[in-house]
Amino acid sequence: MTRIGIILGSTRPGRNGEAVARWVLEVAKQRSDAEFELVDLLDHQLPHLDEAYPPAMGQYTQPHTIRWANTIASFDGFVMVTPEYNHSTSGALKNAIDFLYAEWNNKAVGFVSYGSAGGTRAVEHLRLIAGELQMADVRAQVALSLFTDFENFSVFKPSQFQQDALTTTLDQVVAWSTALAPLRTR
Repeated sequence: MTRIGIILGSTRPGRNGEAVARWVLEVAKQRSDAEFELVDLLDHQLPHLDEAYPPAMGQYTQPHTIRWANTIASFDGFVMVTPEYNHSTSGALKNAIDFLYAEWNNKAVGFVSYGSAGGTRAVEHLRLIAGELQMADVRAQVALSLFTDFENFSVFKPSQFQQDALTTTLDQVVAWSTALAPLRTR
């Protein structure tokens, strides 16, 4: 069965992303077309990129990189939950992405973002990165506003519209992950 990793891309204390990622997982687990698992960057404790060789060479030497590579390799696609910091994604998520190369290739990715402008600028940066990693980014996305989807900027209360957007995003991620499967078996 298709496996989708929901990557929680914030490690910040008091992060809003944890509630968002758990919501994504809760909605996703109601589906029967794929298996979904939360991948919290806090559980991986990746330092700043510390591999001597470029990730495209696949010559990982650090135990944390090998564990991270095994985790990412086990999925067919991803939903990345990202905050928007200074018109981009979090440094923690960018760093985690940069550790690997082949493990991302030929997999679909969708985005759930949050911020004052819905996190859309963070997603635009992630789409460029996904292209370089030979990932298929889906068109649908969820853009959560700190003003309308969070009470007092901290209590997550998404509208029905956002749940519908999430369903469409998950539909596309599962469909593309399934369609790309033949490319991953080569």
